[in-house]
Amino acid sequence: MARAIWTGALAFGLVNVPVGLYAATQDKTIHFRQFERGTSSRIRYRRVNEDTGKEVEYEDIVKGYELDSGDYVILDPEELDEIAPGRTRTIEITDFVDATEIDPLYYQKSYYLAPENDASKRAYALLTTAMEKADRIAVANFVMRSKQYLAAVRPEDGTLVLETMFFADEVRNSRQELDNLPVDEKPAKKDTDMAVSLIESMTTEWDPSNYEDTYREKVLDLVEAKAGGKEVVTPAEPAEEGGEVVDLMDALRRSVEASRSKHEPGNRGQASGLAATEPQDGGSDGLSDMSKDELYDLATEHEITGRSKMNKDQLVEAISAVRTKNRKAS
Repeated sequence: MARAIWTGALAFGLVNVPVGLYAATQDKTIHFRQFERGTSSRIRYRRVNEDTGKEVEYEDIVKGYELDSGDYVILDPEELDEIAPGRTRTIEITDFVDATEIDPLYYQKSYYLAPENDASKRAYALLTTAMEKADRIAVANFVMRSKQYLAAVRPEDGTLVLETMFFADEVRNSRQELDNLPVDEKPAKKDTDMAVSLIESMTTEWDPSNYEDTYREKVLDLVEAKAGGKEVVTPAEPAEEGGEVVDLMDALRRSVEASRSKHEPGNRGQASGLAATEPQDGGSDGLSDMSKDELYDLATEHEITGRSKMNKDQLVEAISAVRTKNRKAS
């Protein structure tokens, strides 16, 4: 059961809806510890005075703000506590805006809001239904962990989703930050039409399950192989094309033709287009003609475990076995 990371009330006019704030996403990035090579000794970091080399206790550390001159203004934690935002327990809705008006660039992190108790369910359902019918997003302010947040609250399938947002002065202006934008570049109509054709041929229904972290899978396969004391075979990376002068129209035309013939949504097998090149007759026919990179990606499609430690012949054998099994099952 999920645990609320913040509890309080969502204020809607004179109506207060007791709610809990819950994380809507989870970070699945693989995290590593650091060790000294050739040993089992962990690497630790300490707070050290750069002048004396001595470790400093946490309670003896103050904060410094660097000025343009390079000097620092030292601030004591107690001084910062005195001006910290109040410990309010209210998400105060100040405005409602059209659902399409907020640029996704302003969104920072997503949370779910849920009724804190049975008594608040009626008001929660009323606000959610009204926002869905009006097709509006609420703009609100609240304080969490001594930090003030700007937030957008939107209905999503009967649930209120809170998005913390960047303030206006935190979002950079692209025209001011980037000096190489093609401001005066006017593409030819035939180029634009061809690019639109490519976009249309690659257009599909959004399905988040079509996309996966393929690098994370390879890391986990590597960890599994090394943990089992097995030999690790790392597939060679395909050579990158580049450096040559590209005929834009020709590249667009070939891209449209290729996409219309074999485009599938998502990034599964995308690196080598294996979904389209895989032979359909089962067995090992055609597999031996594939590169090791192609075989590895195909093994990933079939979710073959231990694939990162296999050589080319072993990959062919494993994929062939899976195909035979699938053919018999069908």
